[in-house]
Amino acid sequence: MIEQTLVLVKPDGVQRGLIGEVIKRFEQRGLKVVALKLTKIDKDFSKKHYTEDIERRRGKKVRDLLIDYITSEPVVAIIVEGVDAIENVRKIAGETESKAAIPGTIRGDFSHVSFSHADENKIAAKNIVHTSANKEEAKAETSLWFSVDELHSYKRVEEDQVF
Repeated sequence: MIEQTLVLVKPDGVQRGLIGEVIKRFEQRGLKVVALKLTKIDKDFSKKHYTEDIERRRGKKVRDLLIDYITSEPVVAIIVEGVDAIENVRKIAGETESKAAIPGTIRGDFSHVSFSHADENKIAAKNIVHTSANKEEAKAETSLWFSVDELHSYKRVEEDQVF
């Protein structure tokens, strides 16, 4: 199934010059970038991204740290499209906590801040990217970050192998 999903290169990924590396990882797997922008978001927008659901699951303190962090510097928002894109993007990104992310994944290769270290130091866990967790989240997040006019269609050579 062809799907679209959101990827954010978070402030730590932007500041470390990993934008191209992140995009490269998805493109190497045959996934297609159909929308891309560098932006700095405000707290109101970030609360639409980090919804109250995150507060219910992980607590108000974690949500507040995430909001402070994602609004601190620019992020790169990307919509990636491809066969089973949501699952494939999450595999390429790796586990959310750096110490659980295996080498070869984005987080396994570039992140190093564990949840316990972040909690101990009262900071957000810096893990390079955000990826949509499931179809519902992908649909909500892609429409939050991009208008229909910002999505672009084109054909990659790998598509001849898929269709």
